[in-house]
Amino acid sequence: MASLDRIRLQRLLPYLGRDRRRLLLSLLLLVPLAFAGAIQPVLVGQAISVLRHEPSVLPWLRGVGPAAALKLLVGLLLLAVLVRLALQGTQIYNVQVVGQRLTARIRTDLFRHAMELSLRFHDRTPVGKLLTRLTSDVEALAEVFGSGAVGVLADLVSLLVIAITMISIEWRLGLLLLLTQVPVTWGILWLQKRYRVANYRVREELGQLNADLQENLQGLEVVQMFRRESTNSARFARTNDAYRQAVTGTILFDSAISAFIEWVALAAIAVVLALGGWMVTSQLMDLGTLTTFILFSQRLFDPLRQLAERFTQIQGGLTAVERIGELLEEPIEIQELPRQHRSPAALLSGDQRRSPGAVSFENVSFAYRSDDPILEDLSFQIAPGEHVALVGPTGSGKTTVIRLLCRLYEPQQGRILLDGIDIRELPIATLRQRLGVVLQDTFLFSGNVADNLRLDAEISDPELAQLCHDLGLDPLLQRLDAGLDSQLRERGGNLSSGERQLLAVARVAIRDPSVLVMDEATAFLDPSTEATLQRDLDRLLHQRTAVVIAHRLATVEAADRILVLRRGRLIEQGTHRQLRAAGGLYAELADLQEKGLATL
Repeated sequence: MASLDRIRLQRLLPYLGRDRRRLLLSLLLLVPLAFAGAIQPVLVGQAISVLRHEPSVLPWLRGVGPAAALKLLVGLLLLAVLVRLALQGTQIYNVQVVGQRLTARIRTDLFRHAMELSLRFHDRTPVGKLLTRLTSDVEALAEVFGSGAVGVLADLVSLLVIAITMISIEWRLGLLLLLTQVPVTWGILWLQKRYRVANYRVREELGQLNADLQENLQGLEVVQMFRRESTNSARFARTNDAYRQAVTGTILFDSAISAFIEWVALAAIAVVLALGGWMVTSQLMDLGTLTTFILFSQRLFDPLRQLAERFTQIQGGLTAVERIGELLEEPIEIQELPRQHRSPAALLSGDQRRSPGAVSFENVSFAYRSDDPILEDLSFQIAPGEHVALVGPTGSGKTTVIRLLCRLYEPQQGRILLDGIDIRELPIATLRQRLGVVLQDTFLFSGNVADNLRLDAEISDPELAQLCHDLGLDPLLQRLDAGLDSQLRERGGNLSSGERQLLAVARVAIRDPSVLVMDEATAFLDPSTEATLQRDLDRLLHQRTAVVIAHRLATVEAADRILVLRRGRLIEQGTHRQLRAAGGLYAELADLQEKGLATL
């Protein structure tokens, strides 16, 4: 665990390197800050020694009168306080700035890494848990750096300066006070391991809590329609109770260390008073020196008290580093091949925006889980400009074919070719630029209509307006308040399903892809809207390869060829008439749909 923590903490060093000047300034201020704090008890003790005319008065104060010496000591004490406050303010400001910049960079890299991870990772990771790592864990890291890491160094430097000062003044009492640090240090280390385990559980339960919250809020319509409020509330209460119990487990360790330090501090002060009082009465030590040590005994435990207060933050930060490290260490499955490993054809093809659009699956096998194969030894070819429909029962692998073609997943066996080139050799941006995908479940981002149509395309406002006109979107844009500048709510909540589908088809048409992939793109359109869009779809499909997941007989009949899948295998292919005449699975599905009993 310790070695992993060290490795993960070392990964943070490049982030800190960009603010090395601020960080170096903060570290350089540690020593003068410690001396400014350590000199104050000495000045107070000297003031008492001056009033009592004790021999421990410093030589440079003996030549002046008591009144002048007191004024000088008060002035120096005020100066020490002001210097300490100024240095402390400067240090805190710089540390907080570096901490916020650190966490902003880490959050950016975490988000970028999460976006590059394949759908396989996101399928098994609830969004709420991922959000916890991007928000709560990163904030915990900010806290531990802003008030923890540098604070611990400051406490250690203060302890060192105080220890040196005490031993130089009175070595016997100094060693006695330093010996009290041994049980405190041992107690902190003993509790650290146990708190770490408990705090990791807290983070896991918080992730589950966020996952439950997000799932219920996103599915609120279903929850209310099926009267699941009480059932889901009871389930959330159990999750919330598990989180509460996990937090309670950390409170014991947090409170135990604080109480332990207080008891040791009181015991140490009592010993100093007892032994120091005897030494004063025995004229082995001056009262001013004893006063200095009493103040030092209090200040000696201040860093430990602050360390105890930071204990929760430090352990929370280490847990956050562990969880953040786990996410950053998650391998990126979908990666581009280096240019030197690509074939000459792939290099030449990568520079071309449009391509003929020939698609080929060669002995492709794929499984989301090793014990549940989805595609088995699947092979087929689609000629440039050919329109192919994928048909089959639920779970036959139709959607998986699209996901593999778009390289959202990697097949375990076989290869997929686009215009004779393995798609793994093409740059991912080029591959997905040539594929236009319209899914049945349309996703729109919050923002205006124009941004949702452009996405990654560089199109000027006049060009975009003309394209929307050519695609027949004028009636839709006229219904919106500000046309292309109209704001959309999350997931396009202020549009109907048909309107969202219109925009989805339009943003694909704008990109002029080589291969069009459609999952029944007109499924949510009313007859009039579908008729309006059909002309534009026909133009979009003209001389363009199309792969359509078909659920309606009318769509299937229009295809040049139909591929029939069952349990991940290609069992039939041909035209509508050929497959009806063959009397196989397709004929059965078509008959059932004509009777209104099934979809293809």
